[in-house]
Amino acid sequence: GKEAAIANALIAMLTIGGQQLFSFFTFSCPCHVGQNLIYGLAFLGVPALILLVVGYALNNQTWRLVTGKRSPLQAAKPNQSLQCKLICFTLCSITGRALVAPVTWLAVTLINGSYYVCAMSEYVSLHYYGANLSVPAGEQRRTLAAFPCSQLVPPELSRARDEVILLLRYQSQVAGWLLIAVVVITVFLSYCLASCFSPLSFLHFRYWSNYVHNEQELFDEAADQHSRLYAMQHVRKFFGFAPGTENVKEIRIPSLGEWEAISGLAFLKQVDEEHYDYSLLHDWALKETVHGKYLKTDEDP
Repeated sequence: GKEAAIANALIAMLTIGGQQLFSFFTFSCPCHVGQNLIYGLAFLGVPALILLVVGYALNNQTWRLVTGKRSPLQAAKPNQSLQCKLICFTLCSITGRALVAPVTWLAVTLINGSYYVCAMSEYVSLHYYGANLSVPAGEQRRTLAAFPCSQLVPPELSRARDEVILLLRYQSQVAGWLLIAVVVITVFLSYCLASCFSPLSFLHFRYWSNYVHNEQELFDEAADQHSRLYAMQHVRKFFGFAPGTENVKEIRIPSLGEWEAISGLAFLKQVDEEHYDYSLLHDWALKETVHGKYLKTDEDP
């Protein structure tokens, strides 16, 4: 939908800005044999991998797929083919959203060319030195590896260095634009195929998308209000009044044992087959009867 397109565009722009800052402040090619390739590939691949994992982690559909269970309202023997299709569709949707940032990172870094030049400089064909330049065989790769660092290149090799750098930037930028072209064509064809195989008409599909979006928004609002009202009952029981109450006549003074009972760390606790305790205060409020010391708020302590 429109929201997804805006979110993807925002993610792409943030990734581009982050890549530029990252390159400016952190990237410095070692210009050493055997280290250039590792360093360049690390800057190309590791941030892309991190962005991919973050993209999966920040997508609610990922956790819905991981934690989801078959509803007891469904048939005892669900349609396995339909279930597989649904899982595949959800995975493709999650992956498509998660790939926005890493693909943007790879495309921008390839078009920039610095990482690729650093990684591949020592593997360039030696004929770019020129016929009148003689470099010992043992020094060839070491000299090539130093090409990304202009201050390490002898003056007589400056022209050869410029040719090698131009060649590598050309290769990197072509790869970057090819990556962008492949992604754009793939996304377009995916939308076309999804539309062709969809059982819904164009307007019906738009209605369904709006319904799902609105249902989620309304559910989140209701869940926020419901959990707030539910938590308020437990807070009122502990302190003797609810937050926001005007003209509080008295407050409850919790005992040391009660403070200890609601303090500390706790996991979600299952109390029976259908219900959980969400916190220590929740557990205390359901188990303990109200008693203890009360203090009138209109009296001096």
